[in-house]
Amino acid sequence: QQELSSCILSISKITNVAVRVLQDSYTLFSPGVDIVRIGFMNFVKHLEAKSHVSDIFTKRALDIIVSIVMMIILIPFFILIGVLIKLDSPGSIIYKSKRCGKNGKNFNFYKFRSMYIDAHTQKEALLDKSDVPGPVFKIKNDPRVTPFGRFLRMYSLDELPQLFNVLKGDMSLVGPRPPTPDEVEKYTISQKRRLSVRPGITCLWQVRGRSELNFYKWVKLDLWYVDNWSFTLDLQILYWTIPAIFKRRGAY
Repeated sequence: QQELSSCILSISKITNVAVRVLQDSYTLFSPGVDIVRIGFMNFVKHLEAKSHVSDIFTKRALDIIVSIVMMIILIPFFILIGVLIKLDSPGSIIYKSKRCGKNGKNFNFYKFRSMYIDAHTQKEALLDKSDVPGPVFKIKNDPRVTPFGRFLRMYSLDELPQLFNVLKGDMSLVGPRPPTPDEVEKYTISQKRRLSVRPGITCLWQVRGRSELNFYKWVKLDLWYVDNWSFTLDLQILYWTIPAIFKRRGAY
């Protein structure tokens, strides 16, 4: 019964529909509930948390300003990385793939290429070697990664082209990392709630250990972020991201 209730609440949050549950003596009160009286019975009304309009506007404004400024400042750096990628291995400089954004909408996701050009053909043979349990695929010593690609990944430099995704509005600076469509197909209903907000370049689990954490801890932190989001929280995560990059914990 508890599992069914959890499933119903997850669906309600995805569809933005309020749910009323008959109150009992064990009901716990939280910021996400309200008490509604119907006749002689009390119901606990579970509410979808509403963000203040000014916070949402400020978040998008920060995304636009930071992405534009960073892309301008980093132009020489982008050129240098592009040259080094070409010298390291044949193939394109930018890797483009489909990812799931807000509400499951697919978009073109950009990264600096860190793998050999035939990497996608080798994935099937490596699926059973994933170091992260759950519907994700990550290998610590991935043989498909190029030598320079390892350096890029070590300092998250391969993620820099996502500033263009942020400027376009497909992503935000902060938010759950965008999954691939095949990963989302394996999600449970509650896990799909990660898709209720715009995905980001950095998130809570990236500053808490990245790939050292398993998929289920990723989801737990992402859902906490979704339920407790504020502009101040975004600023904190951005601040924590800087030392996390240089510590390189869980980066591969």
